[in-house]
Amino acid sequence: MRLPFIAAAIFAAVPSFAQDTAWVDDARKVAGSVPPKLLTVLKTEIDKGGPEGAIEVCRDKAPAMAKAASEETGWAIRRVSLRNRNPKAVPDAWERAALEDFDRRAAAGETAMTLEKAEVVSDNGKQVRRYMRALPTQELCLGCHGPVDKMKPAVVEKLKALYPDDKGTGYSVGQIRGAMTIRKAM
Repeated sequence: MRLPFIAAAIFAAVPSFAQDTAWVDDARKVAGSVPPKLLTVLKTEIDKGGPEGAIEVCRDKAPAMAKAASEETGWAIRRVSLRNRNPKAVPDAWERAALEDFDRRAAAGETAMTLEKAEVVSDNGKQVRRYMRALPTQELCLGCHGPVDKMKPAVVEKLKALYPDDKGTGYSVGQIRGAMTIRKAM
């Protein structure tokens, strides 16, 4: 007689679980919406004036795009990296742990494009939904994020001028350069 009760309890919990994870699908869409737009703007700028012109796109337009997406979606959106170029892109402890995990998983053979983390965490006594998606380095990125000795001198000079503490070089295609990180209070 207990079996129907247990089965009913399990099935009653399924819609709740599905509802609790629906936010992850939303987070994936939001985190996945900014990078393609940024790549389009970067490609246009690189085609116009080379990679040195694209540096300002990443510096100025990318944060503006993230801010616009944040206002539109209600998620706080930003980019972070273990080897940041922008001083504002330093990861917090949760983000650092996720990025280090992404690096371990990529080294073990997982595809960088599929690496993500989603978790509800407590932040100052409030529940917060957190999501991160890895940003692997693409061929387009190498003009400003690749090995310094392979960059145009104008790019190196501009990076030194704009980012004296730059750590965002030396990447190769496929390496995890950072992540889109988003959060929303519950």
